[in-house]
Amino acid sequence: MFTRAKFLLTITLALTLRATAADYTIAVIPKGTTHEFWKSIHAGAVKAQQEAEAGGDKIKLIWKGPLKEDDRAGQIEVVENFVGQHVSGIVLAPLDAQALVAPVEMAAKAKIPVVIIDSSIKTESIASFVATDNFVGGQKAGEFLGKILDGKGKVILLRYQEGSASTEQREAGFLDAIRKFPGIKLISTEQHAGATRDSAYQASQNLLNRFGRDATAIFTPNESACAGMILALRDMGKAGKIKHVGFDASPTLLDALGKGEVQGLIIQDPFKMGYLGVKTLVQSLKGEKVGKRVDTGVDLVTKENLSDPKINEMIHPPLDKYLK
Repeated sequence: MFTRAKFLLTITLALTLRATAADYTIAVIPKGTTHEFWKSIHAGAVKAQQEAEAGGDKIKLIWKGPLKEDDRAGQIEVVENFVGQHVSGIVLAPLDAQALVAPVEMAAKAKIPVVIIDSSIKTESIASFVATDNFVGGQKAGEFLGKILDGKGKVILLRYQEGSASTEQREAGFLDAIRKFPGIKLISTEQHAGATRDSAYQASQNLLNRFGRDATAIFTPNESACAGMILALRDMGKAGKIKHVGFDASPTLLDALGKGEVQGLIIQDPFKMGYLGVKTLVQSLKGEKVGKRVDTGVDLVTKENLSDPKINEMIHPPLDKYLK
């Protein structure tokens, strides 16, 4: 029987849900839109949106960023435009730790919370920072490379690009670990790959023309740098002969890993990063307490552990399910 008490309880619950539900417009701004990494971020963000809507909130998710990962001015303009539109909140992967400070602080002054993902920024005016511990990731790369070299050899570090906090931390972690092997000599550490696979390919060719005869191993700190180096090593007939450890996962990188052209990849969980970035922002918008730092994890994938369920879930996120 539907009693008066049950009726009143139903009304109370309905009013409570209505009071806690909200409408939000959330802008998610990646560093770029071409690499596989950002597609995984996007898919994770959509999952968080769908979960929030299942809980009663209405979320308009806007995905917009520069095409290439060296367009600082373009990303600044995107952030400023969203601040001008007074969106509810912003999830941002800053291209530059310093250049994006002003627009992020502008958002804070406009009472628009910003959750930073992937790469840190030099301001405290943010709701949270959701990312990989990139220094630890770099250390894992250095430790693994030192191990497979049996503690001796000549190593190249091809950096990504200046101002990118995430990759600079990976590079610092790598150097911290590799320098603990006294039998390993670093023969090049100051060259940059640039923002695209093409620029990385050209930089890799230049490095291999100069050091290819001596180098026994290489570390590349992101997807595009790794892909460019793979192509250059293939062209020189050195793929698989010079040890190569990279960072991130994509079909190209995983194919090279399977062929033995890359010995290890340090992998993040970009799907989880996009998911937690949006989820954390929604919690902040609702006035809930959120952590200032959320670590999304990092792991090492080799040819031997490719079939591990945990690894497989990280490198094969359900993009088709969320990006339609």
